[in-house]
Amino acid sequence: MPWELPPERARWRCPPQLVGYGCTEEIPPTREIIGQARAVRALQFGLRVKRRGFNIYVAGHPGTGRKTAILSFLEELAEGMPTPPDWCYVNNFKDPSRPRALRLPPGKGVAFKRAMEAFVEEMRRELRRVFESEEYARRREEVLKAVEEERGRLRREVDETASKEGFVVQRTPVGLIIAPIVEGRPITDRELAHLPEPIRREVARRKEALEEGLREALRRFRELDRRAKRLLVKLDREVARYALTPLLSELLEEYGDVEEVRDYLKEVEEDILENLPPILGREKQEAPFPLPGMEEDPTRRYRVNLVVDNSELEGAPTILELSPTYKRLFGVVEKVAKMGALFTDYTMIRAGSAHRANGGFLILPVEPLLSDPLAWSTLKRAIMNETLEIEDIVERLGLLSTKTLRPEPIPFDAKVILIGSPFLYLLLYNLDREFRELFKVKAEFDTVMDRNPENVKKYACFVSNLCRKEGLKHLDASAVAAVVEYGCRLAGDQRKLSTRFADLADVIREASFYAEEEGTQYVSRRHVEKALEEKVYRSNLMQERVREMIERGFLLIDVEGEEVGQVNGLAVIELGDYRFGRPNRVTATVSLGRDGIIDIEREAKTGGPIHTKGVLILSGFLSERYAQQVPLSLSARLVFEQSYSEVEGDSASSAELYALLSALSGRPIKQGIAVTGSVNQKGEIQAVRGINEKVEGFYEVCKALGLNGGQGVIIPESNVDNLVLRDEVLEAMEKGLFHIYPVKTVDEGIEILTGVKAGERLPDGSYEEGSINHLIQRRLIEMAERIKEYPD
Repeated sequence: MPWELPPERARWRCPPQLVGYGCTEEIPPTREIIGQARAVRALQFGLRVKRRGFNIYVAGHPGTGRKTAILSFLEELAEGMPTPPDWCYVNNFKDPSRPRALRLPPGKGVAFKRAMEAFVEEMRRELRRVFESEEYARRREEVLKAVEEERGRLRREVDETASKEGFVVQRTPVGLIIAPIVEGRPITDRELAHLPEPIRREVARRKEALEEGLREALRRFRELDRRAKRLLVKLDREVARYALTPLLSELLEEYGDVEEVRDYLKEVEEDILENLPPILGREKQEAPFPLPGMEEDPTRRYRVNLVVDNSELEGAPTILELSPTYKRLFGVVEKVAKMGALFTDYTMIRAGSAHRANGGFLILPVEPLLSDPLAWSTLKRAIMNETLEIEDIVERLGLLSTKTLRPEPIPFDAKVILIGSPFLYLLLYNLDREFRELFKVKAEFDTVMDRNPENVKKYACFVSNLCRKEGLKHLDASAVAAVVEYGCRLAGDQRKLSTRFADLADVIREASFYAEEEGTQYVSRRHVEKALEEKVYRSNLMQERVREMIERGFLLIDVEGEEVGQVNGLAVIELGDYRFGRPNRVTATVSLGRDGIIDIEREAKTGGPIHTKGVLILSGFLSERYAQQVPLSLSARLVFEQSYSEVEGDSASSAELYALLSALSGRPIKQGIAVTGSVNQKGEIQAVRGINEKVEGFYEVCKALGLNGGQGVIIPESNVDNLVLRDEVLEAMEKGLFHIYPVKTVDEGIEILTGVKAGERLPDGSYEEGSINHLIQRRLIEMAERIKEYPD
């Protein structure tokens, strides 16, 4: 019997009153994740557990709203969490190649950076002021005067000692020279050489004795120089410390409660005192070929590099990194080229998304993450070690060994949420041992949800949120009802709604565009229906070409009359953004032989494994039903006519069986009835996919060739709930121009196709006289008898 339409034309229709609102503008905003109770429960568990390893993998298909829903859910959760600290990198004065990391309360990082910049500027001014003051000049003069007096006294002692021995000490650019005095005047070495030998020996003896004393005097001179330098350095440190103390006191008063900052400021003070000459410009070294920008700022080492600034953050951070490369995730130490060489320092350290997400949530898409193996391995290491390290990629890969920075690692405390497909989850779980230890929680997003009044209202909430977020025109109740019906269509189930919100959003955006063109206040049903019609029109060129080829007879399809061993099977053509159904002629021929059922598609290697399995099942069915007393002795051939690509799937196995039964029984099949559904060895018809596209595809062909009231489609009874047909098809069914025949068994289907009773098995193993099964059984027995005449 044909399928009878349920009340209101179809159960999946959504009367506007079920929406619960007159317009989506009336609906308050919400952040609820719609239709994903299972995923929400998994998220809540994973986010509550604070132990390492309970990170989350969000599995689901693209378009189900995973990314948007997770981001909204986590942002709401993060608002009630504490704001994590700021992080800065500062110079390590003991080992500049290992910059230190400073943790500061949220918002203090940027203030500390500005305070240090102000401190450096003020420090310069104060040092210049105190070192240019009269007081400093006076104290310096006192130190130098005392040393110079000691130097003069020592000089006089040297002169007196030399004079007593008959020598004079002469000071030259190359040092002190002792010259003998003869006849009241110093003489040169040349003059000394002309003196008598006894005099020369005496002068040499006295000079040697004097040089011993002079060496001691020179040592005392050097000690005086060192003493003067020490006194001046001590004076400079005292004066500088006097100038720095009030400036550092202000910083300590503001940031002294942080121990790391306290220690750092002490090191800053000591480093300034150790490097006063370059800071004051006393030791300025110029390059042999000075270039602009090559001058080194001696105060650069006191800058603060703020890498994580949470001053404007309320609650915990929620970071979505759509391009999770190694650099973007874990930061980089930048370099600058100078004179053909690369230079860097701690001020060029740049943080990554993992640093910014510290203390909150880091959301990463799996596919681009896995495309960068270095990023994936580093992420796992960061989670396991609970630290974030910034490393040079070249050094990490071991390609080149150069001297570079090794910044101090930062503690890592963030929940990592991966978003990917169920297939990738399965691969990672089975192939990556560390993955199952680090991502213990799986939150799976479904593609459908139950259709009930509560979820219909949630659909309306989704529409309302989308319109507010993107500034679209709001939908009235009739338009929301049309969106709900489209959701049913996408789900392919009268009792379900699709959660492919990306597809729904595209339709709503297009419908809003048409409403704007018309100048209406709200989007109504006709705008949604127009959007759906235009969406189909933009993509169904291939469908139109196939229909045209059928009309013109290039593709042989009969929709009226009867034929033996021939039936219209139904297939679904996938075009990416669009899919449609089309009929395929399936034929079967039978002859005497021992080959059994031959699948021509398999022999030609154009049949897929599942299709082959479906054909092999037919042999099991025939053997179970007709070969209990005699063996199957036939050669049967099955083929999809005019099929020039791979045939895959078992949804046409029932059609192939019907063609085979027709060929064996000799009873013709009505060509106006197409068939879909798989079959098992017991003759039960099983559900298939794409039922709506198949029914509508055959309807379109029948309409093009002429509806006569006897056309229709046989479908599995278990697929009835999947029927979400277009209005045009439903109207044709109401008028009796087109029919749908749900069946449970092969017997029901063959009766509809041939108009002949299938026949029940009698106690003796035979079937009712004149029935399809009786005719087939008799034919097979005859063939078994005749095959004996042709032994192998």
